[in-house]
Amino acid sequence: MKISRRQFVEASAMSCATALLPGGAFAETKKMPMRTFGKTGEKVPILAFGGGSRYLMYQNADEAIAVLNQAIDLGITYIDTAHEYGEHGESEMRIGEVMKTRRKEVFLATKFSGRKADEAKRMIETSLQRLQTDHVDVLHIHGLGGADELAEIEAPDGALKALYWARDQKMTRFVGVTSHSDPHTLAAALERHDFDCTQMALNAGLTRMEFGVKTTAIPMPHGNFEDVALPVANRKKLGVIAMKVFGQEWLLGKAPAEKLVYYSMSLPVSAAVIGMPKREYVRRNAELAWNFAPLPEPEMRRISDSIADEHKAAMAEFFRNHIDA
Repeated sequence: MKISRRQFVEASAMSCATALLPGGAFAETKKMPMRTFGKTGEKVPILAFGGGSRYLMYQNADEAIAVLNQAIDLGITYIDTAHEYGEHGESEMRIGEVMKTRRKEVFLATKFSGRKADEAKRMIETSLQRLQTDHVDVLHIHGLGGADELAEIEAPDGALKALYWARDQKMTRFVGVTSHSDPHTLAAALERHDFDCTQMALNAGLTRMEFGVKTTAIPMPHGNFEDVALPVANRKKLGVIAMKVFGQEWLLGKAPAEKLVYYSMSLPVSAAVIGMPKREYVRRNAELAWNFAPLPEPEMRRISDSIADEHKAAMAEFFRNHIDA
């Protein structure tokens, strides 16, 4: 059964209310709002910790480890990383230092970019070694591009074979695929294959650019994930993670940061993953999540419409060629 956005917002509001006391005052524990991770039934925090380029901005490994511990302490227990993050896998290695003692406290996700099964298997094994664990909770095929890449991973020796192998070997509990460049290809992949979850670019700047009736002057090259791929994921009851909430900083200054966060969280997703390159951002983002209430759809439209068409189109072109590493 298809879930309407209104039903999702109402359910989210009820979930968020568990973190509040009557009258809107926060409980001393300041519990992080949780959502169901699709058909898996797992509960995850609405805010996920991004282990990508922004996490790698911490030059000192000890500080990076301390930041991650701080995030977990604040309830940001969904940790997102990838084999490719860092020239030598620094993201996974830093996270691995924390996993030595806190693995049972977190929901751990990583990704691999290999398109052939053999290469993908090597990456998966390396990631587990770096993360100092025998399994992750989520394993994604990383950054699916166009139809040619989908055909490559679907081949008999393609990455899908390695993905399901890892699940069979209990190296991961759940499997998925991510994309920030081609909504139609991602939608096709989700339709055709046995995924538990997905991660896609969902923000106020990429929405309502091209799908059905065009509402702006300049169309995006490939439509947008919110209209093309997200409905497929919701219909198949997949866990959905929104990424690129700030559009790799393209949207900062174009709309209030808290509105950008709340826009993505107000979509029918399980969580929004955010990179936090400064320690104060960790606390600030946690507070935003604690305070979250779903935005009404008219307000979401106003936020999106406040961003210039030309800026949206330029950002969309950037993501079409962006390498997530």
